[in-house]
Amino acid sequence: MRLESTPELEAFRRKVRAFVAEHSPGVKTHSGVRAPEPALMPAIREWTAKLYGAGFLGIDWPAEYGGRPDAHPLEPFVVAEEIARARTWPPVGAASLASGALLDFGTDEQRARFLPRIRSCVDVWCQLFSEPEAGSDLASLRTRARLEGEGDDAVYVVDGQKVWTTNGQHADMGYLLARTDGDAPKHKGITAFALDMRSPGVEIRPLREITGTTDFNEVFLDGVRIPASNVIGRVNDGWRVAMSSLGRERSGVAARGAELFAVLDDLVRLAGASLEDSAIRQAVGELAARVQVNAAMISLAQSRMLHGAEEPADALLGKIFFSELNHDLADFGVRLQGTEGLLVEGDVGVLAGGWWQDAHLYSRAFTIAGGANEVLRTQVAERGLGLPR
Repeated sequence: MRLESTPELEAFRRKVRAFVAEHSPGVKTHSGVRAPEPALMPAIREWTAKLYGAGFLGIDWPAEYGGRPDAHPLEPFVVAEEIARARTWPPVGAASLASGALLDFGTDEQRARFLPRIRSCVDVWCQLFSEPEAGSDLASLRTRARLEGEGDDAVYVVDGQKVWTTNGQHADMGYLLARTDGDAPKHKGITAFALDMRSPGVEIRPLREITGTTDFNEVFLDGVRIPASNVIGRVNDGWRVAMSSLGRERSGVAARGAELFAVLDDLVRLAGASLEDSAIRQAVGELAARVQVNAAMISLAQSRMLHGAEEPADALLGKIFFSELNHDLADFGVRLQGTEGLLVEGDVGVLAGGWWQDAHLYSRAFTIAGGANEVLRTQVAERGLGLPR
């Protein structure tokens, strides 16, 4: 494993850092993968388009769609880290997932139609995978799509419900999984679609969470008609499309590592004179060691990626370790405040505008999103250690 950077990557990092400082839309006020207020969306769309235009997003796309195939493979990680380090907004939505599916499985017509609109951020995408009874066990999804008509007039009529759709209230397009063959085994018979979120029959209901914000949504699909030309990949092959696109999304792990270092710095400042207490000093030291271990795990996964030696459990372990460490940092930050930790955003005298309390409440979402940690531990046992089911 090689942990050091290269001079070329460091020069690229300086370029990205300067660009972020000049063009970013400001600091995020909350931690986590959050949905912005509607008034901020025009600025985020403009910011995202600038990142694509500068060659900082879509780096690994083919050159004909604006990518730079000769770029260093770690450049996307550097961009994600610098955005996180500046504590500004990353691109919102699921465009990286959707573009991965389109690049690997889409038709030439689909790529020509959708990819430029992703680069210009005319279209914000959302992910329509999870359902009330299909979260960690995604293959149990029940949303149905039935084919009507033939040839150019063929459409799929979709009925069902999706949930935990981040940024659904802002999305123009949805990356949808629906069951097209109810008799097939559950991992078969699923098809991927590009859905216009303005289609008749699409109803978006924001979910008010314990944080008081509405980052997630329920999406109801009632007789929604999707042109057959919007099928991504082959009919009944949507599981493979989805797993492939999820595998492309790696740079977010690097961003989370940078976020943890920033939170650790805040925690040390928050502790202040209380670090004279040996128990508090030891607790902060343990958290600091875990932040360093998280960074080493990210570097190990990147090194393996560069050498084509990735392990099946790398991403799973990284997600588990990050999400639990992220929670413990926020939890300790609240407990350090004593009785003032009971205050929340909007209360007079709350520290840091209630950031710690919001981060603590939100932190549980990371232990569930992308697969509950309990389920992922089982997958580590099966895929990483080869243990029996």
